[in-house]
Amino acid sequence: MPASDPIADMLTRIRNANAASLDEAIVPASRIKVGLAKILREEGFIKHYKVARQHPKGSKRGGRRNRDRGNPLEKRSDIRIFLKYGANGENVIHGLKRMSRPGLRRYVGAGEIPRIEGGFGITVLSTSRGLLTGAQCRKRNIGGELLCAIW
Repeated sequence: MPASDPIADMLTRIRNANAASLDEAIVPASRIKVGLAKILREEGFIKHYKVARQHPKGSKRGGRRNRDRGNPLEKRSDIRIFLKYGANGENVIHGLKRMSRPGLRRYVGAGEIPRIEGGFGITVLSTSRGLLTGAQCRKRNIGGELLCAIW
C-alpha cells in the first residue's frame, strides 16, 4: 500500500537510516523528493544523492521496444541518498520534522518562517518558485507551504 504522505515517508527513511548509521537510504522517487534531496545536499546535510532507474524483469535495457521515453522519474525509479557523518562518526542530521501534512496544511508568509535551532537548522518551503529554504524565501520575500525542518 503506498504511503499517504510521501514526504513524511522520505524523512522517516532518512531518520531511520541515520539512527542505524547506514551509508545510504533508498526512497521511491518523485520530483518533489529529488528537489528535497538537492536542498539537503546543497545545505551540507548529505554527501550526495543519485536517481537510479530500475528496469522490470525480462526487459532489455537498450532494446528499441523497451526504451524508456519521457520523464526520467518514472514509477520504477528510486533515489539513493548517501548520508554524511562527522569525523568521529557523529550524525550530521540531528533531527527531521514534517511541518505541513495532508491533514493539516501549514502555509506561512515571508515574515512568519520559523528559525530552526537558532539558525543552525533549515526549513524547506514549497513556493511558486519551486522548493526553497527558509533563508532563500526570506531573501526573496515570498512565502509558501512549510514542508519540513531539518537540523
